[in-house]
Order: sequence, then C-alpha cells, then structure tokens
Amino acid sequence: MPRVGLGTFPMDDAIVENIVAQAIEAGYRSIDTAENYRNEGGVGRGIRASGIDRKELFVTTKFNAEWHSVDGVGQAAARSMQLLGLDYLDQLLIHWPNPQNDRYVEAWRGLLALRDEGLVRSIGVSNFKVAHLQRLLDETGELPEVNQIQLNPYVQRPDQVEFGRQHDIVTVSWSPIGKGRELLSDPAVKSVADELGRSPAQVVLRWHLQQGFVVIPKTSNPARLPENIALFDFELNDSQMAALSALDDGSADRADSDAFGH
Repeated sequence: MPRVGLGTFPMDDAIVENIVAQAIEAGYRSIDTAENYRNEGGVGRGIRASGIDRKELFVTTKFNAEWHSVDGVGQAAARSMQLLGLDYLDQLLIHWPNPQNDRYVEAWRGLLALRDEGLVRSIGVSNFKVAHLQRLLDETGELPEVNQIQLNPYVQRPDQVEFGRQHDIVTVSWSPIGKGRELLSDPAVKSVADELGRSPAQVVLRWHLQQGFVVIPKTSNPARLPENIALFDFELNDSQMAALSALDDGSADRADSDAFGH
C-alpha cells in the first residue's frame, strides 16, 4: 500500500473522474473511495482515462451498514467492483462499526471470506475504536490489516494508534490536514513550514509519515496534487515533530464511531 494516496470525499462523479486521472498522471498510485461517497463510478472512469496498467494501482473502497452480514459483504464488494469497473479490489473496509446494530463482527467474517476467495487482496476497517478491534480479535481470532481513522495534529487518537502498533495494524489517516484551513493556519504549523521552506500541508503530512501513518489527503484542486505527494525529500526534526504533536488540546471536532456511522 503506498504511503500517500488520494482521498475523494466529497467529490461527485464528474469532478472525481478528472481529479483521479490527473492524480495518476502526477504520480499517485493509491485511490481511496467509498460506497457512501457516491463517486465510485467516477473513480473508475478516471482510472480508465489515465491509461495506467491496473496492476500499478491500489484501490480502496468501503461499504455501509446495510451490508453488515457475511453474505451482504459479498454483495457490497460486487456492487463496488461493478461501479469501479474492476475485477478485484486491492482493499475493502468496513466504513463504520455501527455498534448499535451489533453486526460488525459478521461484516468482518464476510471480509475474511472474500479475502480467502481472492476477490479482495487486503481487508480492514475504518473508524474502529480499541473496543471494536478487540472484539474482532476475541470472536474471530483475526485483526484487520488497516484501521482508517480521523487523525491529524488536532485529533491524535493515541489509544487507537498504540493498539495498531502493538498488533501490526496500519493506521491510515483520513482528514490528515484537518477541516478547512484552521490547522494549516495554526501558528505552530506555519512556523515549521517557514523553517523548512515547505507548505503547511506538506509539513502536516510529513508529521504523519514520520509516525508510520498512511495519508490520504483529499483535494479537488489539480494544483495541489503534486504538492501533497512531494513529501519524501525532507524531514521534521524532533522539536518540529513535538511542536505539532502538542496541538491536540481535546477541543477539535472529532467523529465518535459509537454515536455516528452509516
């Protein structure tokens, strides 16, 4: 799985088709979408328009709560593959645990079956808390390969990150540069960016990479595509990392997967 991918929410089919094709031309090889984004068709058209060999891409999608059963997961995968125009998925995730429905373990069993059939190369979850992950382990004996969570310097989720490190679960950061421009205009971020001669977004994304996270920044601005992937020719020093890591004071809006999901 590439360390940097393209997030596609909330782009519609028409916008995402163009952005995906341009992102692939700019060097992106990982594309993240979801049933709930309602743009899998556009993502697939963008992939085909790029002319790239399918084997060079890593395509991730996610499914909603209505498919949380062993058989339902297979139906969700078939639907997504049809919309994307693909005959296999590189990665399929449970989008939200929806614990009030008490069906995410069955969804996980469905993913395990798909992996064993070879239709999905990698399986995982999104927005799972430690308790949700532990239940998967207790009831099936297997943990996901990835957990995609809202994570940035304002929302750091240390419990989920540490559980992932202990169990070899890759943490994928969604909304890695936060909502809007608030994080990118934070004085601490701007100071580090000025020190390094980089953009605030590059500095924040590099903060993720140096902690071992995978990032999927989203942008519908073609000019931002090269910037968001140019992250491997510089580093933050210890004090710069610490300055960004000190920004989580608990006040930022954060998604609560015990109370929200689809």
